[in-house]
Amino acid sequence: MRVIFRIFIVTFLLFHSFVFAQNLETKIDHLITSKFKPETPGAVFLAVKKGKVVYRKVFGMANLEMNVQMKPESVFEIGSMTKQFTAVAVLMLAEQGKLKPDDEITKFIPDYPTNGNKITLHHLLTHTSGIKDFTGMKAIKDIARRDLSPKELVDFFKNEPVDFKPGEQYKYCNSGYALLGYIIEMVSGQTYEEFVTQHIFKKIGMNNTFYASHDMIIKNRASGYRDREGFVNANYISFSIPYASGSIMSNVDDLLKWQNAVSSNALLSPAFTVKAFTNYQLNNKTNIDYGYGWHLEKVKNKAVYEHGGSIFGFKSMGVYEPTEQIYVVGLSNCDCNSPTAITKEIASLLID
Repeated sequence: MRVIFRIFIVTFLLFHSFVFAQNLETKIDHLITSKFKPETPGAVFLAVKKGKVVYRKVFGMANLEMNVQMKPESVFEIGSMTKQFTAVAVLMLAEQGKLKPDDEITKFIPDYPTNGNKITLHHLLTHTSGIKDFTGMKAIKDIARRDLSPKELVDFFKNEPVDFKPGEQYKYCNSGYALLGYIIEMVSGQTYEEFVTQHIFKKIGMNNTFYASHDMIIKNRASGYRDREGFVNANYISFSIPYASGSIMSNVDDLLKWQNAVSSNALLSPAFTVKAFTNYQLNNKTNIDYGYGWHLEKVKNKAVYEHGGSIFGFKSMGVYEPTEQIYVVGLSNCDCNSPTAITKEIASLLID
């Protein structure tokens, strides 16, 4: 009798688990298909819980002109999700004793005009430097297609008036991460591309992740689009412009490898990993809900680490909840269709 009862319980639990998985998949499908249509630019979504992939699906087209459907392996430009990699690269150099977050930027760029202010790497990492965001400058259109060196990019914005004194406000700033890329190059003796490729991508097996290039042949590259009363190709931009603030390409499988490497301390010791996820404060002790390269938010009252990205033709979003080891990432190839809300809703469905 006991054996029969145990068989019944196991069968019931397996059936319940199967029904839950089917219901979850149906709910996620509905979320995505309401926004991404088969004949339009598409997306790839991946969801993981406690090390198990619970959802991995594609929607729409990778290339409209060639009639190529999206694949799970499709490679996208991930825009500002690049900032995670830049922040970890800085922390890797800090752990090696080659720099400190509290170092002033004039230690590395002596002629940078700080107007008597103390601007540190910490300020750059947390968007609290007050430096003008170069992507909001009107003159950006004059350099968007030009291949600039990191120094030339920094020279483009360095003489702009600051928005506020360091540490007084939080204001999202791509200029800060461009400066960090330049400093990584000076400290490491490698280009930013060489550093992240050697010390991050190759180290953890991210074989489909690249510093973006218009020239390189990239297998499974998705084309980018925008909507101008009908889909058109995305504007061209030199990848030297987004640089260390937004020039990485990847796919959902590689981004899972990245998240696993970060959360398992494969790239940094626990003492340095925690620096990326500390909720830093302004001078007045107000929390900014940002660490180093990650926003610190909440989903279903659970703390999550997240960051999105937007670049011509592409949108991205990744959310990680540490207690249940939930990771959800969505990548899309039209800057008209963001995966951000859907990614958060999927994470919400997965949180117990």
